[in-house]
Amino acid sequence: MPLGSLKIAAGFQIEALWHNLFPALSKPSGHPRICASSRFLLNPTLFIDNVMSLINRLSVRLQNHPKRVVFPEGADVRILQAARQYATRRLGTPILVGNRSRIKINAARLNIKLEGIRIVEPERSEDFPGYLVKFRGHQRFSGLDEHEAADYLRNPNYFAAMMVATGGADAIVAGAMTNPASGLRAIMQILPRQAGIQTISSMQVLEMAEDSKFGANGTLFLSDCAIVPEPSAAQLCDIATTTAMLARHLLNDTPRVALLAYCTKSSTTKSSSIDRVKAATAATRERIKQLGVPVEVDGELQVDVAIDPFSAATKGVESSVAGMANVLIFPDLNSANIASKMVQVLAGIPAYGQIISGLERPAAEVSRSSSAHDIFGTAVITAAQAVERRFLHPFHADEPAPDTPPKRSAVPPS
Repeated sequence: MPLGSLKIAAGFQIEALWHNLFPALSKPSGHPRICASSRFLLNPTLFIDNVMSLINRLSVRLQNHPKRVVFPEGADVRILQAARQYATRRLGTPILVGNRSRIKINAARLNIKLEGIRIVEPERSEDFPGYLVKFRGHQRFSGLDEHEAADYLRNPNYFAAMMVATGGADAIVAGAMTNPASGLRAIMQILPRQAGIQTISSMQVLEMAEDSKFGANGTLFLSDCAIVPEPSAAQLCDIATTTAMLARHLLNDTPRVALLAYCTKSSTTKSSSIDRVKAATAATRERIKQLGVPVEVDGELQVDVAIDPFSAATKGVESSVAGMANVLIFPDLNSANIASKMVQVLAGIPAYGQIISGLERPAAEVSRSSSAHDIFGTAVITAAQAVERRFLHPFHADEPAPDTPPKRSAVPPS
């Protein structure tokens, strides 16, 4: 069995054993269970959150709360491999959209079994007529006649997005075979935005060694790496807020958000780009304050000051983020995209995404150069968004379990 699978199995078994042996202490309303000398003994989730990688620990949770992930490019061999891994690990049901015969032929060539994997051909689906009615009822497509609307829905990207929009699937992972504009268009046209958010953006997750000194146990969130070319201060605030909230959902840790620039806390630099980052930092702090969630924000910071404690100390920068950032907000798309691809190519750091933030439903758009491992990790992260946070982090001591699922919103009610 691969090492990753062993770690997932170990985490799952440890947590199950704990709940069976000590059910009283497992209740969310119980007394605090964490002490300095026996953290791992009293709280098995600390083992999962501090020893296992992000993908492995989210996989443990999905085994208890499986989710359906739809892949519009179902015949792609990397999608087939990722779907097989997703099903084998019992994380939920992968749904492959495409030509059934082609999918089966490609799977047979690679000796990939299709048990536990659902295949959907749009036009032959029993859901097609219902989706067609709902599609034509969408404001953006209300002017289409039935024939034009059907042409859209024959496109796997639009059909898959409709599956997520109508509850036929929990999350969508697209983009493996199409250019970014094509993969994102259907998602952004059909899936609604979060309340109060005007800017849809993307997030990439870097997963370094589990003992890395950077990020949250080696995990860094980078944004926006794919969508907004030159964000305004208001857009950067949206990007920072939605990325922080998504990071908080996935991590059992406080998001520490650094808004990046080419200088740090400069009082003399005269630059519109620096002014924009300063304004975005102030706006993000105010929005997070209104939300009342535990998120730390700082800017403008150079990237070394943001993530490296030595650099922060050497340059005399002291804050709750400097040297400890786990969420990096880049000033524009050029810098974000270049930085994310550079670390992947030069350092070989696994990267997952792009995870789309700012939408009501979980969605991701992967690169055409993504490996099957990248796609699987992206599917895990995207599916985990559909799991309530109280189930992702059941032992989180400072949050009582809510009676009802929280609404995905990044701004407080007016």
